[in-house]
Amino acid sequence: MRWVRFSIILFAAALLNSGNLLNIISVGSLNIKPDLLLILLLFFGINCEVTTAVIASFAIGFAADISGSSMGPYIISFGLFGSLISQMRKVVIMKRMTHQGAAIFFTGIIAGGLAQVLNLFKTGQAASNLLVVQAGTSLYAGLIGPFIWLVLSGISEWLGIQEHHFGRQPNR
Repeated sequence: MRWVRFSIILFAAALLNSGNLLNIISVGSLNIKPDLLLILLLFFGINCEVTTAVIASFAIGFAADISGSSMGPYIISFGLFGSLISQMRKVVIMKRMTHQGAAIFFTGIIAGGLAQVLNLFKTGQAASNLLVVQAGTSLYAGLIGPFIWLVLSGISEWLGIQEHHFGRQPNR
């Protein structure tokens, strides 16, 4: 992986997550918008080598903590789930957009929920409508995630990610 280029993509996604630009496409009075860092977590967890995916997962979690309100919960949650996803990448092949969207949604529910629980332990304060916002954010990311996945797949060679071919090796 070309880490400088990855850092540029990560920086742009973190700025979009924390800034007001995504408010243009937010839904409802709760200001539900997609989590771009969650989409990056799944993409790099599935498409990178295990060691690279683990490092990228912790970096994405760190970026989520920086763009959020407190430090720590997302680096633990995203790092843990990114590591799990990278270990399962030989079993789970995500070529279809529906599989990608479903994986983004369920990872957002579980990893985001864990981050919110860790944040609750850390600060002792729970946000109002936390469950609705987390489910809405995960659903929104799951809906637009496959389209962002297409863009990331298009620039994967630029990022230094090789396409993996799994399956049986022919006898020589």
